[in-house]
Order: sequence, then structure tokens, then C-alpha cells
Amino acid sequence: MKREDIKVAVVRIEGTNCEEESYLAFKRLGADAEKVHLKQFTGEDVSSQEKRELEDYDILMIPGGFSSGDYIRAGVIFGARFKSALKNELIDFAGSGKPILGVCNGFQVLVEMGVLPAVDGEITDVPQAVLATNDSSKFECRPSLLKVEDDSKCVFTREYEKGETVVFPSAHAEGKFLVRDDETLRKLKKNGQIVFKYTSPDGEPLDYPWNPNGSIEDIAGICNPTGNVLGLMPHPERVFYDHTNPDWTRGKRGRGDGKPLFESVLNYVENEF
Repeated sequence: MKREDIKVAVVRIEGTNCEEESYLAFKRLGADAEKVHLKQFTGEDVSSQEKRELEDYDILMIPGGFSSGDYIRAGVIFGARFKSALKNELIDFAGSGKPILGVCNGFQVLVEMGVLPAVDGEITDVPQAVLATNDSSKFECRPSLLKVEDDSKCVFTREYEKGETVVFPSAHAEGKFLVRDDETLRKLKKNGQIVFKYTSPDGEPLDYPWNPNGSIEDIAGICNPTGNVLGLMPHPERVFYDHTNPDWTRGKRGRGDGKPLFESVLNYVENEF
């Protein structure tokens, strides 16, 4: 598939606020990106011209923000509305190998829908994990050091070096990743589903603020067992350019730390579809 033919849907509802940066990350790399309201997929309150079909897109992204005000808990309302109307389409989309990306609130939505972690390979009716309130009990907004895990099979990290350290901004109040039980954590590790971990400059065991939320085993991002669905808390779309890296004046890297994530998934779609 040619880059310009790759169709990307960045799905928004009331309260999402990172759709513009997410849309531009794909658009700047030559993809045919579009911001799509969830109602355009469900057909609720839209005209026939505005209606969209999930199957017509090649990449699905759920951006960050505070969807539906994060009432009840973060991501649960967005997830419930999405899954109740489009469960079968979502299963088909993920099952076909098409990529799905959820960042921050989008990660929370994917977990609430059971799309992640899906350790047994299928979307679950009951969540197997949660993004809980930060240990600090407050909103954490800071640059976060992340390590790209060596054994991850995720299609979103192929343009990174294994073990590379990158800096993505964190901006969340409910980012503490916890799993249902020890068996779920064991399968996450066995399947190579842990994609990013919080780290520190010297790589030593972490405490606050290097792990900004208290996530179990410093987990910042996970994928599904086949690697085509990624959820992570820090924001790669906010460091697309070199000058948007918080430490860019200390020595240019020639690209924003988030840019390879979007390049990786577009290269994957180009080569596999």
C-alpha cells in the first residue's frame, strides 16, 4: 500500500483534546488522516454524507484528553459507547492485523473495552487491567524517560533501537497501570506485550517522579499479543519534532522522540497491506 493511500481515523468525542496533534503526526508523514467523531461511526445524529465505516480505515487512533469529563473513571464512558455500538467491527479491525493506537485517555479507553491487554488473544468482556489514580493523588505533567523493551513485538516501535531511551511527556491523573492478577502479569511478560517502561537517567530501580504514577513494574505502555494494538500513557505526538523534545537545547537528535512511533506503524501498513 502506498503511504498516501493509508487512511487513519483519529476518533474524538466531547472532552478529547489531543486529536489535532495526533492527526498532524500522521498527516505530516504523508498519510490520509482524518478526525472522526464517534457518532460518524455509529450513525447517530449525522447525515449520510458524514457517516463513516470503521472497515474503510487502515489505522485507528484514540487520542488523549478527558473524554466525557472522565466521569465515573477515565475512559469508561468513551469505551462503553464505542464497544456497545461497534464491538464486532472492532474485533474484525484488530483481528485483521490493522493497527490501533491509544495514547493516555486512549489507552484508558482500550483497557476499559478489553482490547488491551487481551493476554489470551481475544478482546474481553471484562477488563483485565486498569489505569488507576496516580500514587501522588494529583495530575502529573512532566517529561518521562521511557525504555523501549527488548522483547516487545509491537509494530509501533520498529524504528527504535531495542533498549533505546526516549522522552515522552506525561500528562495524566489516572495512569497507574495495574493488572487483574499475577497470571495476567505473567502472560504479559511471556507474550512480549510490555512495550515501554518508565526509567531513570541511571536505569536504577525507580521511585517518584521517574515513575510518575506508581504503575506495576514501571509499565508505561503495552500491546496485544500480536503487536498491532498499542496503548501507552505518555504522549509521543507531543514530541514529533526535535525542538519539541524538552531537552533539545542540550544536543539535537535530529528528530522528535515520538516521530519514529508513527513512522513505524506507517511502514508496517505500507509493507503488510
